[in-house]
Amino acid sequence: MAPSRGPQRLARTLHTTLANHKGPVNVARYSKGNATYVLTGGQDRSVRLWNANLGTEIKAFTAHGYEVLSISVSHDNAKFASSGGDRSVFVWDVTTGMTTRRLAGHMGKIHVVEFNEDASVLASGSFDTTVRLWDLRAQSRSPIQALEEARDAVHTIHIGSTTIMTGSVDGHVRIYDLRKGELRSDYIGHPITAIVPTQDLQTVLVTTLDSHIRLIDLTSGKLLNDFTGHKNTSYRIRGCFEHGEASVVCGDEDGKVWAWDLVDAGLLQPNPPPKVHEKVITWTEHHPSDPNEMITASADGTCKVWRQPK
Repeated sequence: MAPSRGPQRLARTLHTTLANHKGPVNVARYSKGNATYVLTGGQDRSVRLWNANLGTEIKAFTAHGYEVLSISVSHDNAKFASSGGDRSVFVWDVTTGMTTRRLAGHMGKIHVVEFNEDASVLASGSFDTTVRLWDLRAQSRSPIQALEEARDAVHTIHIGSTTIMTGSVDGHVRIYDLRKGELRSDYIGHPITAIVPTQDLQTVLVTTLDSHIRLIDLTSGKLLNDFTGHKNTSYRIRGCFEHGEASVVCGDEDGKVWAWDLVDAGLLQPNPPPKVHEKVITWTEHHPSDPNEMITASADGTCKVWRQPK
């Protein structure tokens, strides 16, 4: 759990706007390490690499034939994976801008891709209700395993060292223990759009389509906290923790960014927050190492970099 020093001030000063996509931006991910770069994926079928400090586009990756819905960056920033309406996972070499492999097998659009820690395995979750695991060190283009327990589209995945966690439109968070060969399912009761565990993997933040974000104990499945006030009933939106995990941050369908104290679920100021995007905020991600920066992506075609003056 988060330290007791209380929530930090949220980064709410606009630093730069990344605005070259034509149409909605569905996902925005920081690079690893010092995270000076941002990758965005959009309805215009492109993935774009940006310098977050300068606000300039470095490169566009344009092999997708349909909208891009998910991006995962490898630990060394040398490659990333993307997925969307193509029903295939694309693995890219960042330097050359080319795809190094395409992994086919899903029967519907792929909502999410995630690398494991050393980027040797990739997981993909699809509208076809399955999660497929791919061994990137093998020559085979077939998945090494398919997880078929979900009863509706899989929207979100987290891969730990010994567990795989999934969230589905059927309202279940499923935790696969790879060492024990066990599955535990926690029924949230509403379609799940995002799961983000704390760094200690003791709790998980679950964003759902009933305008709630819930903090769940991963050991017991008990509800620890419930964060409300924002509007989220129709679109996949990702909530997250701020840098120190002392507060929760999420955009909503009115273009506002909300923040709550992790411990008492109280709304942080300003309440209500101002409208900062013209349309639904699809993705919120806090900088992995800088407590003073975060990004938001929106259906208004922009990704915005926010900073808290130091």
